[in-house]
Amino acid sequence: MNENFKISVVIQARRGSTRLPGKILLDLSGKPLLIRMAERVSAAKIPKKFCFNVIVATTTDKSDDEVYDLCISEKIKCFRGDSHDLLDRHYKAVIDFKPDAVVKIPSDCPLIDPQVIEKVIGYYIENKDSYDFVSNLHPATYPDGNDVEVMSFAALEKTWKTAMRPFEREHTTPYIWENPSQFRIGNVSWETGLDYSMSHRFTIDFMEDYIFIKRIYDELYEINPLFSLYDILKLLEENPEIMNINSKFAGVNWYRKHLNELKTVNKNQTKKILRYE
Repeated sequence: MNENFKISVVIQARRGSTRLPGKILLDLSGKPLLIRMAERVSAAKIPKKFCFNVIVATTTDKSDDEVYDLCISEKIKCFRGDSHDLLDRHYKAVIDFKPDAVVKIPSDCPLIDPQVIEKVIGYYIENKDSYDFVSNLHPATYPDGNDVEVMSFAALEKTWKTAMRPFEREHTTPYIWENPSQFRIGNVSWETGLDYSMSHRFTIDFMEDYIFIKRIYDELYEINPLFSLYDILKLLEENPEIMNINSKFAGVNWYRKHLNELKTVNKNQTKKILRYE
């Protein structure tokens, strides 16, 4: 493989959130959630022969000046783009770098395991001549909050030019995985053979999610800042009351709002919470 192969990882982040405003700046073990997450993403071990960079893509809104300033102070690359068109923001965040592959990881995954990132990227690299897009989400098996999507820059560019529907622009990649006739789609399943995608929630949208995630950090961060997925599962097995903190939201994701539009997702892959809908 070309030793100049370049990989850009984009973490899309903004302060605005309808359910939990400012969630990316909430404290986790002494630093903002976004920084803790960037630490975990940057810890993914990618062979040194590849050029690997991490970019936070925030918005041009005044409210995200703080996000930009935080990234600069922490020496994290930061791009500012459109508030609502995340596909546009994702594409423009990497275009100057001219990567061969682009990775999408949402900013609400502060428990993401670097080894999961390594595995999905590694699978894409090993099979880059066979796939345009590889993720661990179609179908999902890992606990929610370990989301990794890898695509060729060509696939991202084609999508940026072609996708028109609002939810395709807002969620960046559905145009790709909804059109297997146009793109070659690969998936990485959890090696355990288990499916915790609807039962274990390691992502953040609600205050209960933050309380859950903060408890995980309080218990594990000092022991090992890069605690693994299996460290979390062991902790939850030993302390089931922790998992109960946000268990009522397990299975809640953005699919629920677009079931009439999505062709490859069914009602068993999402859940509604009437209190919040």
